Amino acid sequence: MSVKAGQIVEGTVTAIKNFGVFVKVEGEGEGLVHVSKIASGYVKDPGEYLNVGQKVKVKVLSVGENGKMDLSIKDAGEVIKKKDASQPKDKEDKQSDFEQKMSKYLKESQQKSSDLKKRSDRYG
Repeated sequence: MSVKAGQIVEGTVTAIKNFGVFVKVEGEGEGLVHVSKIASGYVKDPGEYLNVGQKVKVKVLSVGENGKMDLSIKDAGEVIKKKDASQPKDKEDKQSDFEQKMSKYLKESQQKSSDLKKRSDRYG
């Protein structure tokens, strides 16, 4: 099956970036849904609307000579709403938060240890 501009097909979100999301259309390859084509209204962070692995309907806006597709979720008639802030973050976000906290803790700990050593050397 070869997709053509104007068709509405189903795909799976494979990656989320600041500028949009990549969607894999089975048997056709991957295409980009620009951030402006995710939902009606302003979308600052695509990760607040979609998850990796999520199935979505997309409209094929164009297919380049290299096979890359330009896609749109909102033009396919799919209504994507912002995720509820009370929903738990996905595993990657939790891992990132943990790593940031550990990095901050390590930095503060090293600073405190350095200050303590300087004081100890100074006052004996």
